Amino acid sequence: MSDSIVIIPTYNEIENISKMIRTVFTQEKDFHILVVDDGSPDGTAFEVKRLQEEFPGGLFLLERKGKLGLGTAYITGFKWGLEHGYDFIFEMDADFSHNPHDLVRLYRACNNGFYDVAVGSRYVKGGKIENWPFKRKLLSYGASLYVRLVTWMPIKDPTAGFVCYTRKVLESMDLDKIKFIGYAFQIEMKFAARSLGFKIKEIPITFVDRVEGESKISGGIVKEAILGVFKMATVYPLKNYIKN
Repeated sequence: MSDSIVIIPTYNEIENISKMIRTVFTQEKDFHILVVDDGSPDGTAFEVKRLQEEFPGGLFLLERKGKLGLGTAYITGFKWGLEHGYDFIFEMDADFSHNPHDLVRLYRACNNGFYDVAVGSRYVKGGKIENWPFKRKLLSYGASLYVRLVTWMPIKDPTAGFVCYTRKVLESMDLDKIKFIGYAFQIEMKFAARSLGFKIKEIPITFVDRVEGESKISGGIVKEAILGVFKMATVYPLKNYIKN
């Protein structure tokens, strides 16, 4: 039984999912995988089911009907991971923007007992981005700076989606009170963890833009992130995230 579960939300990731699963299972540490698929019409879930025969006991699948949002996919995965006894619960994209070889580095940051959350960061020393045009890099860095100014979080990459949470963080948090479902979800989770007093460590990674498949970013997601972050930092009381 592994102590770690990697949650991978999917929608039309047939080009990536098989290679991603195989790569995670080749790491020096034993990780389990939970794919949360939102009714991908391209057969992503079918491919995961096929691979479950090859990796019994370590590969799991939750199928949902329709695109219900990144945040709800992760919340569903978090609850599943807690119910099944995992001590370290990871977020990770299916498209190889996040390198599976960095999973062990995030795990070590939390497993040594010093940190409660480990964030794969593009903007700390040693972190970088590959295959992005200058304008996109500028927009991303500007968004991170905006979040830091509004929320006062000392996290250089608050929008990062490559994260390891320890069990005690997710057990202490009222996950049903997380409001955002798009990319602002990543910001709110870090804001909630910090509000509850948990220690967060940024680990430098190289973020590589997807090669296969299509980006899921939309105008609505960007709007949610900009307006939602301001509301989160100015309206939501810190106690909002405490589990009763």
